[in-house]
Amino acid sequence: MKRVLLPLLICPACLPKEHPLDLSCGGERDGDIRDGTLSCRRCRRRYPIREGVAVLLPEPEEGPSGGQWKYEEAATVNSYLWSHFADLTGDPDAGTAYGDWAGCLATGGERAFDAGCAVGRLTFEMAQRSEVAVGCDLSVAFVRTARRLAAEGRIGFSLPLEGNLREEFRVELPGHWRTDRTEFVVADALRIPFARGCFDQAASLNLVDRVRHPLAHLYEINRVASAAGASLLFSDPFSWSTANTPEEAWLGGTAAGPYAGRGIDNVRALLEGRDGIIAPPWRIDREGSVDWKLRSHHNHFELVRSRFLAALR
Repeated sequence: MKRVLLPLLICPACLPKEHPLDLSCGGERDGDIRDGTLSCRRCRRRYPIREGVAVLLPEPEEGPSGGQWKYEEAATVNSYLWSHFADLTGDPDAGTAYGDWAGCLATGGERAFDAGCAVGRLTFEMAQRSEVAVGCDLSVAFVRTARRLAAEGRIGFSLPLEGNLREEFRVELPGHWRTDRTEFVVADALRIPFARGCFDQAASLNLVDRVRHPLAHLYEINRVASAAGASLLFSDPFSWSTANTPEEAWLGGTAAGPYAGRGIDNVRALLEGRDGIIAPPWRIDREGSVDWKLRSHHNHFELVRSRFLAALR
Protein backbone atom coordinates (compact mmCIF):
# COMPACT_ATOMS: atom_id res chain seq x y z
CA MET A 1 0.00 0.00 0.00
CA LYS A 2 1.36 3.38 -0.97
CA ARG A 3 2.30 5.60 1.96
CA VAL A 4 0.55 8.54 0.28
CA LEU A 5 -2.80 7.02 1.33
CA LEU A 6 -2.09 7.19 5.07
CA PRO A 7 -3.46 10.73 5.72
CA LEU A 8 -6.72 9.76 3.98
CA LEU A 9 -7.48 6.53 5.85
CA ILE A 10 -10.05 6.09 8.62
CA CYS A 11 -11.28 3.14 10.62
CA PRO A 12 -14.15 1.43 8.75
CA ALA A 13 -15.44 -0.22 11.92
CA CYS A 14 -15.96 3.15 13.65
CA LEU A 15 -18.09 4.69 10.89
CA PRO A 16 -20.04 6.96 10.83
CA LYS A 17 -17.45 8.49 13.16
CA GLU A 18 -14.12 9.01 11.42
CA HIS A 19 -11.01 8.05 13.34
CA PRO A 20 -7.53 7.98 11.74
CA LEU A 21 -5.37 4.89 11.55
CA ASP A 22 -1.82 4.56 12.89
CA LEU A 23 0.81 2.62 10.96
CA SER A 24 3.25 0.08 12.37
CA CYS A 25 5.46 -0.64 9.37
CA GLY A 26 7.20 -3.98 9.02
CA GLY A 27 8.73 -3.35 5.60
CA GLU A 28 8.68 -0.66 2.92
CA ARG A 29 10.12 -0.26 -0.58
CA ASP A 30 10.06 2.99 -2.57
CA GLY A 31 7.05 4.36 -0.68
CA ASP A 32 5.13 1.06 -0.92
CA ILE A 33 4.39 -0.44 2.49
CA ARG A 34 4.89 -4.18 2.00
CA ASP A 35 4.04 -5.44 5.47
CA GLY A 36 2.63 -3.84 8.57
CA THR A 37 -0.44 -3.07 10.60
CA LEU A 38 -2.88 -0.17 10.62
CA SER A 39 -4.57 0.31 13.98
CA CYS A 40 -7.40 2.42 15.38
CA ARG A 41 -6.78 4.03 18.75
CA ARG A 42 -10.50 4.26 19.46
CA CYS A 43 -11.77 0.70 18.82
CA ARG A 44 -8.36 -1.06 18.93
CA ARG A 45 -8.97 -2.91 15.66
CA ARG A 46 -5.91 -3.83 13.66
CA TYR A 47 -5.86 -3.99 9.86
CA PRO A 48 -3.08 -6.02 8.23
CA ILE A 49 -0.92 -5.08 5.26
CA ARG A 50 0.46 -8.26 3.71
CA GLU A 51 2.67 -8.28 0.61
CA GLY A 52 1.51 -4.75 -0.12
CA VAL A 53 -2.22 -5.48 0.18
CA ALA A 54 -4.06 -3.54 2.89
CA VAL A 55 -7.15 -5.36 4.21
CA LEU A 56 -9.42 -2.58 5.48
CA LEU A 57 -12.54 -4.54 6.39
CA PRO A 58 -14.44 -4.07 9.69
CA GLU A 59 -13.55 -7.69 10.50
CA PRO A 60 -10.24 -8.03 8.62
CA GLU A 61 -9.48 -11.63 9.59
CA GLU A 62 -12.83 -13.04 8.45
CA GLY A 63 -12.73 -14.93 5.17
CA PRO A 64 -15.17 -14.49 2.27
CA SER A 65 -18.75 -15.48 2.98
CA GLY A 66 -21.61 -16.66 0.79
CA GLY A 67 -21.16 -16.07 -2.93
CA GLN A 68 -18.08 -13.92 -2.35
CA TRP A 69 -15.87 -17.03 -2.53
CA LYS A 70 -16.21 -17.23 -6.32
CA TYR A 71 -14.42 -13.88 -6.66
CA GLU A 72 -11.31 -15.44 -5.12
CA GLU A 73 -11.16 -18.20 -7.74
CA ALA A 74 -8.71 -18.08 -10.66
CA ALA A 75 -11.46 -18.76 -13.20
CA THR A 76 -13.38 -15.67 -12.06
CA VAL A 77 -10.26 -13.50 -12.02
CA ASN A 78 -9.44 -14.60 -15.58
CA SER A 79 -13.00 -13.89 -16.73
CA TYR A 80 -12.81 -10.36 -15.33
CA LEU A 81 -9.37 -9.80 -16.85
CA TRP A 82 -10.89 -10.56 -20.25
CA SER A 83 -13.88 -8.31 -19.60
CA HIS A 84 -11.67 -5.40 -18.48
CA PHE A 85 -8.74 -5.69 -20.87
CA ALA A 86 -9.60 -7.85 -23.91
CA ASP A 87 -9.74 -4.73 -26.09
CA LEU A 88 -6.03 -4.25 -25.34
CA THR A 89 -5.22 -7.77 -26.60
CA GLY A 90 -6.69 -7.23 -30.05
CA ASP A 91 -9.40 -9.85 -29.48
CA PRO A 92 -12.11 -9.13 -32.10
CA ASP A 93 -14.77 -10.32 -29.63
CA ALA A 94 -13.77 -7.74 -27.02
CA GLY A 95 -16.35 -5.26 -25.85
CA THR A 96 -15.97 -1.48 -25.63
CA ALA A 97 -17.55 -0.95 -22.21
CA TYR A 98 -14.52 0.35 -20.34
CA GLY A 99 -13.55 2.71 -23.11
CA ASP A 100 -17.14 3.97 -23.13
CA TRP A 101 -17.17 4.48 -19.35
CA ALA A 102 -13.75 6.15 -19.48
CA GLY A 103 -15.18 8.62 -21.97
CA CYS A 104 -17.65 9.71 -19.29
CA LEU A 105 -14.97 10.56 -16.72
CA ALA A 106 -14.14 14.13 -15.84
CA THR A 107 -10.55 15.38 -16.05
CA GLY A 108 -8.26 17.42 -13.86
CA GLY A 109 -9.03 16.08 -10.38
CA GLU A 110 -6.43 15.48 -7.68
CA ARG A 111 -7.73 12.17 -6.27
CA ALA A 112 -10.12 9.54 -7.69
CA PHE A 113 -11.93 6.59 -6.10
CA ASP A 114 -13.31 3.47 -7.82
CA ALA A 115 -15.71 1.42 -5.67
CA GLY A 116 -15.86 -2.27 -6.59
CA CYS A 117 -12.84 -1.95 -8.88
CA ALA A 118 -12.47 -5.70 -9.62
CA VAL A 119 -9.19 -6.10 -11.59
CA GLY A 120 -8.77 -2.38 -12.03
CA ARG A 121 -9.49 -1.14 -15.56
CA LEU A 122 -11.51 1.92 -14.56
CA THR A 123 -9.02 2.77 -11.80
CA PHE A 124 -6.25 2.81 -14.41
CA GLU A 125 -8.40 5.03 -16.62
CA MET A 126 -9.07 7.39 -13.70
CA ALA A 127 -5.32 7.61 -13.03
CA GLN A 128 -4.86 9.19 -16.47
CA ARG A 129 -7.16 12.01 -15.34
CA SER A 130 -6.03 12.58 -11.73
CA GLU A 131 -2.92 12.62 -9.56
CA VAL A 132 -3.80 9.41 -7.71
CA ALA A 133 -6.57 6.84 -8.24
CA VAL A 134 -7.63 4.32 -5.60
CA GLY A 135 -9.66 1.18 -6.29
CA CYS A 136 -11.31 -0.93 -3.62
CA ASP A 137 -12.85 -4.38 -3.76
CA LEU A 138 -13.87 -7.12 -1.33
CA SER A 139 -11.87 -9.68 -3.33
CA VAL A 140 -8.26 -10.14 -2.25
CA ALA A 141 -7.60 -11.98 -5.54
CA PHE A 142 -8.90 -9.04 -7.58
CA VAL A 143 -6.80 -6.54 -5.60
CA ARG A 144 -3.64 -8.65 -5.87
CA THR A 145 -4.16 -8.97 -9.63
CA ALA A 146 -4.73 -5.22 -10.08
CA ARG A 147 -1.62 -4.41 -8.03
CA ARG A 148 0.42 -6.88 -10.10
CA LEU A 149 -0.77 -5.21 -13.30
CA ALA A 150 0.14 -1.80 -11.91
CA ALA A 151 3.63 -2.98 -10.94
CA GLU A 152 4.47 -5.04 -14.04
CA GLY A 153 2.31 -3.49 -16.76
CA ARG A 154 1.42 -6.90 -18.20
CA ILE A 155 -0.25 -10.16 -17.27
CA GLY A 156 -1.09 -13.47 -18.90
CA PHE A 157 -4.19 -15.58 -18.36
CA SER A 158 -6.29 -18.23 -20.08
CA LEU A 159 -9.98 -18.95 -20.65
CA PRO A 160 -11.87 -22.00 -21.92
CA LEU A 161 -11.84 -22.34 -25.69
CA GLU A 162 -14.09 -25.37 -25.86
CA GLY A 163 -14.43 -28.23 -23.41
CA ASN A 164 -10.99 -28.86 -21.89
CA LEU A 165 -9.17 -26.71 -24.46
CA ARG A 166 -7.78 -23.37 -23.28
CA GLU A 167 -7.04 -20.10 -25.04
CA GLU A 168 -4.13 -17.97 -23.87
CA PHE A 169 -4.24 -14.18 -23.57
CA ARG A 170 -1.63 -11.58 -22.71
CA VAL A 171 -2.48 -8.06 -21.60
CA GLU A 172 0.05 -5.25 -22.11
CA LEU A 173 -0.99 -1.93 -20.61
CA PRO A 174 -0.24 1.10 -22.80
CA GLY A 175 3.21 2.46 -22.04
CA HIS A 176 1.92 5.99 -21.43
CA TRP A 177 -0.51 4.90 -18.71
CA ARG A 178 0.49 6.29 -15.29
CA THR A 179 0.14 3.04 -13.37
CA ASP A 180 2.35 4.52 -10.63
CA ARG A 181 -0.58 6.76 -9.76
CA THR A 182 -2.83 3.84 -8.81
CA GLU A 183 -3.42 1.94 -5.59
CA PHE A 184 -5.78 -0.90 -4.73
CA VAL A 185 -7.05 -1.92 -1.29
CA VAL A 186 -9.40 -4.57 0.08
CA ALA A 187 -12.40 -2.70 1.45
CA ASP A 188 -16.19 -2.80 1.73
CA ALA A 189 -18.16 -0.36 -0.45
CA LEU A 190 -20.65 -0.07 2.43
CA ARG A 191 -17.91 1.10 4.84
CA ILE A 192 -15.36 2.95 2.76
CA PRO A 193 -12.17 3.47 4.83
CA PHE A 194 -11.47 7.01 3.61
CA ALA A 195 -12.23 10.38 5.11
CA ARG A 196 -15.16 12.52 4.08
CA GLY A 197 -14.70 14.59 0.94
CA CYS A 198 -11.19 13.43 0.05
CA PHE A 199 -11.89 12.46 -3.61
CA ASP A 200 -12.60 14.79 -6.55
CA GLN A 201 -13.75 11.87 -8.73
CA ALA A 202 -15.77 8.85 -7.66
CA ALA A 203 -17.16 5.88 -9.55
CA SER A 204 -19.44 2.93 -8.85
CA LEU A 205 -19.85 0.49 -11.72
CA ASN A 206 -22.20 -2.52 -11.65
CA LEU A 207 -22.18 -2.62 -7.86
CA VAL A 208 -25.34 -1.16 -6.35
CA ASP A 209 -27.44 -4.24 -7.16
CA ARG A 210 -24.78 -6.53 -5.66
CA VAL A 211 -24.58 -5.10 -2.13
CA ARG A 212 -26.79 -5.81 0.88
CA HIS A 213 -27.73 -2.16 1.39
CA PRO A 214 -27.75 -0.17 -1.88
CA LEU A 215 -28.80 3.09 -0.26
CA ALA A 216 -25.93 2.81 2.22
CA HIS A 217 -23.52 2.39 -0.70
CA LEU A 218 -24.82 5.55 -2.39
CA TYR A 219 -24.46 7.38 0.91
CA GLU A 220 -20.87 6.16 1.32
CA ILE A 221 -19.75 7.00 -2.22
CA ASN A 222 -21.27 10.44 -1.71
CA ARG A 223 -19.53 10.85 1.69
CA VAL A 224 -16.03 10.37 0.29
CA ALA A 225 -16.66 12.68 -2.69
CA SER A 226 -15.84 16.38 -2.39
CA ALA A 227 -18.75 18.65 -1.52
CA ALA A 228 -17.88 20.91 -4.46
CA GLY A 229 -15.88 20.53 -7.66
CA ALA A 230 -16.52 16.77 -7.76
CA SER A 231 -17.62 14.30 -10.44
CA LEU A 232 -19.40 10.96 -10.09
CA LEU A 233 -19.82 8.12 -12.58
CA PHE A 234 -22.55 5.68 -11.57
CA SER A 235 -23.55 2.69 -13.71
CA ASP A 236 -25.62 -0.41 -13.03
CA PRO A 237 -27.79 -3.01 -14.81
CA PHE A 238 -30.22 -3.14 -11.84
CA SER A 239 -30.29 -6.94 -11.82
CA TRP A 240 -32.05 -7.06 -8.46
CA SER A 241 -31.95 -10.41 -6.66
CA THR A 242 -32.74 -11.48 -3.11
CA ALA A 243 -29.55 -13.56 -3.26
CA ASN A 244 -27.64 -10.27 -2.96
CA THR A 245 -30.08 -7.76 -1.49
CA PRO A 246 -33.26 -8.07 0.60
CA GLU A 247 -36.21 -7.00 -1.54
CA GLU A 248 -37.14 -4.23 0.88
CA ALA A 249 -33.72 -2.65 0.24
CA TRP A 250 -33.98 -2.63 -3.57
CA LEU A 251 -33.86 0.83 -5.14
CA GLY A 252 -36.19 -0.22 -7.96
CA GLY A 253 -37.81 -3.19 -9.60
CA THR A 254 -40.95 -3.17 -7.45
CA ALA A 255 -44.51 -1.95 -8.05
CA ALA A 256 -44.94 -0.46 -4.58
CA GLY A 257 -42.88 1.00 -1.77
CA PRO A 258 -40.59 4.03 -1.41
CA TYR A 259 -38.51 3.02 -4.44
CA ALA A 260 -41.15 1.60 -6.74
CA GLY A 261 -40.43 1.74 -10.46
CA ARG A 262 -37.11 1.70 -12.30
CA GLY A 263 -33.80 1.77 -10.50
CA ILE A 264 -32.23 4.37 -12.79
CA ASP A 265 -35.05 6.82 -12.09
CA ASN A 266 -34.78 6.35 -8.33
CA VAL A 267 -30.98 6.68 -8.27
CA ARG A 268 -31.20 9.82 -10.41
CA ALA A 269 -33.73 11.32 -8.00
CA LEU A 270 -31.60 10.41 -4.97
CA LEU A 271 -28.48 11.97 -6.48
CA GLU A 272 -30.45 15.10 -7.30
CA GLY A 273 -31.43 15.44 -3.63
CA ARG A 274 -34.63 13.46 -3.11
CA ASP A 275 -35.46 13.20 0.62
CA GLY A 276 -32.19 14.96 1.47
CA ILE A 277 -30.34 11.64 1.80
CA ILE A 278 -27.59 12.58 -0.65
CA ALA A 279 -26.21 16.04 0.12
CA PRO A 280 -25.06 18.28 -1.37
CA PRO A 281 -27.09 17.20 -4.40
CA TRP A 282 -25.56 16.32 -7.75
CA ARG A 283 -26.39 17.68 -11.20
CA ILE A 284 -26.78 15.00 -13.85
CA ASP A 285 -24.57 16.01 -16.75
CA ARG A 286 -24.99 12.96 -18.97
CA GLU A 287 -26.80 9.62 -18.99
CA GLY A 288 -27.13 6.59 -21.21
CA SER A 289 -26.23 2.92 -21.33
CA VAL A 290 -23.11 0.81 -21.85
CA ASP A 291 -23.10 -2.80 -23.02
CA TRP A 292 -20.68 -4.81 -20.89
CA LYS A 293 -19.55 -8.21 -22.20
CA LEU A 294 -18.47 -11.29 -20.23
CA ARG A 295 -17.04 -14.45 -21.82
CA SER A 296 -17.61 -18.06 -20.69
CA HIS A 297 -15.87 -19.73 -23.64
CA HIS A 298 -15.11 -18.97 -27.28
CA ASN A 299 -18.73 -19.41 -28.39
CA HIS A 300 -20.56 -18.20 -25.28
CA PHE A 301 -20.85 -14.61 -24.06
CA GLU A 302 -23.08 -12.70 -21.66
CA LEU A 303 -24.13 -9.15 -22.56
CA VAL A 304 -25.10 -6.86 -19.69
CA ARG A 305 -26.72 -3.48 -20.37
CA SER A 306 -25.61 -1.06 -17.66
CA ARG A 307 -27.40 2.29 -17.28
CA PHE A 308 -25.08 5.16 -16.37
CA LEU A 309 -25.33 8.62 -14.85
CA ALA A 310 -22.44 11.09 -15.03
CA ALA A 311 -22.93 13.77 -12.39
CA LEU A 312 -21.21 16.95 -11.20
CA ARG A 313 -21.42 19.27 -8.21
